[in-house]
Amino acid sequence: MSARKTLAIMTATAALIAGPVLSAHASTATPTDQRIAYAEQARAAGLTDRQAGQLQERVDAFLTEDPQARQVSANRLATAGGTVTLAVPGRAETRDLASPETALACNNGHLCIVDGRGVNYDYYRCGYYDFNGIGNGTFNNNQTSGTRARFYNSDGSERWSNVAKDSGTASWTPVYHIRPC
Repeated sequence: MSARKTLAIMTATAALIAGPVLSAHASTATPTDQRIAYAEQARAAGLTDRQAGQLQERVDAFLTEDPQARQVSANRLATAGGTVTLAVPGRAETRDLASPETALACNNGHLCIVDGRGVNYDYYRCGYYDFNGIGNGTFNNNQTSGTRARFYNSDGSERWSNVAKDSGTASWTPVYHIRPC
């Protein structure tokens, strides 16, 4: 066998072995890469570096409170019950910076809450969830007609409930847990 043919076979073998390893490594984003991407997303939406930093601090604080949550855009987190979209510094209306041209909507089958900070909670999974909303805000119980959303005190006793389809205002500061359905 010629040296050239041996070299070609060895190169092809190396490529077959290394190719999947290299491509798998290249497609795995690190937390640092994700943070850079979210910061770029925030700047593309018109936030200053300072505002983008403030927003990431809010995201980090939320992640500390809910370690099961994960950041999916500059200001949106996926949670066990649905999603949370954080208000953006310097903006009057809360929007997901991944698609800032699209207003947040409360889809059919969802319980949506906006607290006094402008944080948007969108619940679309049944369960019992801790709730960290504060201040006066709104709710839209857009679940299947007759579905009862329940709101609980710190000791787990029911504070109040609401039957879908309904919307209104509420004080979120005393609500510690929510059962959307």
